[in-house]
Amino acid sequence: MTAEGKDRARLLLIEDDAKLGPLIKQVLTETYEVTLIADGAEGLAVGAIGDFEVMVIDRRLPSLDGLSVVDALRRKLVTTPILLLTALGTTRDKVDGLDAGANDYLVKPFEFDELFARLRAIRRVFTGEGRTLVVGGWAYYPDSRTIYSPYDGRILLTVKENDLLKLLAEAPHRTFSRQQILSAVFNTDDTAGTVDTYVHYLRRKTEIDIVLTVRGQGYRLGQP
Repeated sequence: MTAEGKDRARLLLIEDDAKLGPLIKQVLTETYEVTLIADGAEGLAVGAIGDFEVMVIDRRLPSLDGLSVVDALRRKLVTTPILLLTALGTTRDKVDGLDAGANDYLVKPFEFDELFARLRAIRRVFTGEGRTLVVGGWAYYPDSRTIYSPYDGRILLTVKENDLLKLLAEAPHRTFSRQQILSAVFNTDDTAGTVDTYVHYLRRKTEIDIVLTVRGQGYRLGQP
């Protein structure tokens, strides 16, 4: 490898299109050291053990589709930023991609300038999945709304679930009243019952001990 190649960020491209894959690789090689894989299962195996700084994964792949590849990588605690390529441009398709663990998506056909810009953005925003907060035996990444269970792997939180857990996790020894949580996380027209509802959502999605009820005072971070 040349000295120039060593300075490039390593990028894994999983794309099975016989024409588009090599073309994307050729263009990205201007900036990245690109590994091209044309099969979903093989791409998962390489991505799980490779030291890549960013990944570009097509949604429709042989042997294992792109959503499954992304989900499997996240369950293996691979936190590399991922851009999902898709020919499916509906809101539901985009949400499915983000919920699977992709950091961004790009709909085909696309301009290469936009591809480069999106890759720069996710690499800038995400170092892995961002800063880590330890919650008992769980690894919590508030910047990407993700918490990893020691038993079940990656769990994606909604915006409000994440805002609530972030508030508690950043001050783990403090008890917050319902009113304080309302003011910090929710809308002014919400009620104290909204806080209780979202505590229930968090507990149901993770573990009951992730948020502790302090009788007569409110809630604080637990140690699941």
